[in-house]
Amino acid sequence: MTDFQIGLASFGVLLVLIAFRIPLAAAMFGVGLMGTYILAGDMRMVDNQLKTFTYGTFTNYSLSIIPLFLLMSEFATRGGMSTALFRAAEAWLGHRKGGVAMAAIGASAGFGAVCGSSLATASAMGKVALPELRRCGYSGALATGSLAAGGTLGILIPPSIVLVVYAILAEENIEKLFTAALVPGLLAMFGYMLTIAIYTRLVPDWGNTIPKRSLAERCAALVDVWPVMLIFLAVIGGIYTGVFSPTAAAAVGVAGTALVAVANRGLDLAGLRNSLLATAQTSAMIFFIVLAAGFYNSFLSSALVPQTLAGYFLTSGLSPWTILIGMLLLYLVLGTVMDSLAMIFLTVPIFIPIITQLDFGIPPAEVGIWFGILVLMSAEIGLITPPVGMNLFVINALSRDVRIGETCRGALPFVLSDILRIAILVGFPPITLGLVRLFF
Repeated sequence: MTDFQIGLASFGVLLVLIAFRIPLAAAMFGVGLMGTYILAGDMRMVDNQLKTFTYGTFTNYSLSIIPLFLLMSEFATRGGMSTALFRAAEAWLGHRKGGVAMAAIGASAGFGAVCGSSLATASAMGKVALPELRRCGYSGALATGSLAAGGTLGILIPPSIVLVVYAILAEENIEKLFTAALVPGLLAMFGYMLTIAIYTRLVPDWGNTIPKRSLAERCAALVDVWPVMLIFLAVIGGIYTGVFSPTAAAAVGVAGTALVAVANRGLDLAGLRNSLLATAQTSAMIFFIVLAAGFYNSFLSSALVPQTLAGYFLTSGLSPWTILIGMLLLYLVLGTVMDSLAMIFLTVPIFIPIITQLDFGIPPAEVGIWFGILVLMSAEIGLITPPVGMNLFVINALSRDVRIGETCRGALPFVLSDILRIAILVGFPPITLGLVRLFF
């Protein structure tokens, strides 16, 4: 077998290991280790790469942003921010048809702006909004489906941990990616709200309203969410204006959410310990995956897999748009059986050398940023598609009287909204890149 054939065969081995529920990091690390040994024929090469990659990976300053955003998410959850956001959104939208579900979507977007994690957003908003949705007579399908979809806004609205991982793998600027994600994230929020509006008009019995609040009551509800707005402006505004680097902004966000959690009596010494422990465990998992992915991708590079595939597609005669759509369709398929981080770690190092050499009529320096947002959107669909859509299971676990099949059916209209939004972003790149061009 040639080196290229060995590299291609490794994908099959990796997928088999994942199918047998071998952890992704262990699977990539083992396949990369064995592949490197087969190519080099010398264990000393493997030893040298282990030392080089371990040091090179964990001295990457950009990685420090991940535990900070994870800790920020922990403090935001304990600080009761999800409750304040939902109450404020409900006060303004609850009297409309489907308004309580729309309020859950709006609150999820607000919580995502200080969280960065989809699962944390889905869990926090599910605990707050699900009882209210059921009390208002929303069907199990619509209630759980809308909350599962709203949870995806945790990675769409910046800051986003998944975007940080993409930036590291693709060697892109984190500030530019966060800036590019804002408008698509807002489009996702409004798209979900529009989906609910259509949903509740087609099936009127599935979404009731609550009495309209007075202007004074609505304004009072907004007062309770000022800490969230302030933290968002400090973190994202600081990044956009260049006042903070992303890492410094994350540290500011941690301090802000910690103060709010302490003020709301949601964070004591035991809570601080548990938050730090949960952050350390999740960070360790992500860091090990980053290390394993680097080792596996080094093996693929040694086997000339990215270079050979890039050359093949560039000389295939296929249009750049056909190649791009094929990649996005692959993400949609992989999303039904694979975690979003796993997809990104496996595919981005292969796809980036190909996509950045194609001509889409936009500057080459912007292609990687635009593609990153499209990848993020595609990965987000995987969170609400069976059989492994994690948000579906998180929300369904909070609603014991709703079967998982109902939750899946309730999420389907939001998947269609996602696909339509991706098509718009593919067809009109300036929607994604407009703010990047404005600020940078």
